[in-house]
Amino acid sequence: MMKQPLRSVWIGWDSREADAYAVAHYTTRQRYSDPLPRIGAVGPLYELRKSGLYTRPTEKRDGRLWDVISDAPMSTEFAIARFLTPACAGAGLALFMDADVLVRADLAELFASVDATKAVSVVKHDHRPLNATKMDGQVQTSYRRKNWSSVMVFNCEHPKVEALTVERVNAMTGRELHQFAWLDDDDIGELHPKWNWLVGHSDPAIEPGVVHFTDGYPQMAGYENVAYADEWRAALEMAEGADALLAAT
Repeated sequence: MMKQPLRSVWIGWDSREADAYAVAHYTTRQRYSDPLPRIGAVGPLYELRKSGLYTRPTEKRDGRLWDVISDAPMSTEFAIARFLTPACAGAGLALFMDADVLVRADLAELFASVDATKAVSVVKHDHRPLNATKMDGQVQTSYRRKNWSSVMVFNCEHPKVEALTVERVNAMTGRELHQFAWLDDDDIGELHPKWNWLVGHSDPAIEPGVVHFTDGYPQMAGYENVAYADEWRAALEMAEGADALLAAT
């Protein structure tokens, strides 16, 4: 019998989005049918720095995080750190997701759909946002392959992923990383659009497996009534209740 590849899920951590992370983590646990080796956080940045994984110079400019190497703002603390997912996982198939997601389907199905010959598998969006800002006033940047990197399955044993060393991640610009300049086009596999369904942008006829509140999640002003907001809030309540129960035992 063929051995199943090691699988893990990694969620971006930003200190401003603790509630979003709680929903992403909780709904991943609730929906997954098979035992997961690990559900981990990519971050916090100070822990990644302490471990030697994240060495990029980062500053605060005009109240925003700024990546010095890219000479560009970072909308989240894990904007670049997400590409350290293979280093965190070590082996097997490693799924990275932004924190502002709601998992609505069994992620075992996502893993089963991955082409094991590819280095990375993503939903290949043609996302061209019109607004100048998103989330809590963060700059909305447009670039080739935007939002491809918000949900990614890394094949950690693929030679091109093994070549994405910690040193390379810390030296490349954000655009090189997010536009997958470190891969050939044939190295990038395609996931069904339901696995990174962008609120307000994706086809409403698609039943989402992973809802991505890319412009802003339901606790942010102006996004309280977006699609799946009630479901997100219910999940947050359940996640907080589960945490309270664990704390009391």
